[in-house]
Amino acid sequence: MKLSTAVLAIIALSGLGCTCASAQTDVGLSVYGAFSGTTDANGVTQSPANSAGGIVELRHLANPIVGFEGTYSFNRANQKYSCGVSCGNISEATVKADAHEVTVDWVPSIKVLGVRPFGVLGVGALINVPQSGDSTIETKTDTKAVYVYGAGLDWPVIPHFGVRLQYRGNLYKAPDVTKLFTSADRFTHTAEPMIGIYFRL
Repeated sequence: MKLSTAVLAIIALSGLGCTCASAQTDVGLSVYGAFSGTTDANGVTQSPANSAGGIVELRHLANPIVGFEGTYSFNRANQKYSCGVSCGNISEATVKADAHEVTVDWVPSIKVLGVRPFGVLGVGALINVPQSGDSTIETKTDTKAVYVYGAGLDWPVIPHFGVRLQYRGNLYKAPDVTKLFTSADRFTHTAEPMIGIYFRL
């Protein structure tokens, strides 16, 4: 009985040692395409423009289950609004805007055959900031909660450096960046395929 307990203790300590050895902290830099869906509500169609963006990730992986990251991303997020006669004199308008996103994510991962597949599940804030443009369009900054999901793969190239491929999806309520049209107040989706690099610290 005592021998069995000792053996179990040794196995547990060995497993802990493996977990600690596999822990890593890295910084990732990626570029992506932002492809957003159209939202229809209250007689108004809101069509975001597709754009390119960049993301910075600070990630820590303690073991296959315990992993987390903080991210900041930026892309252009121009919004096109259009509606019928119910909107009065202005039936169509485009608001030029920038989208800033900050998230905290859970990142489960495991190392398999020299590569590391991972998942992403998180929450954060999406801040849409209108840019100066047409003075007849009254604009405002809009902040919405954003829910993030995704998956990807880290492919080591040399020690402490590798390539990161991933897909991230964002769920959020359509941004309300102008007072000309009624807010859609409905969820929309942005797909973000990404490619980048990471540096292991």
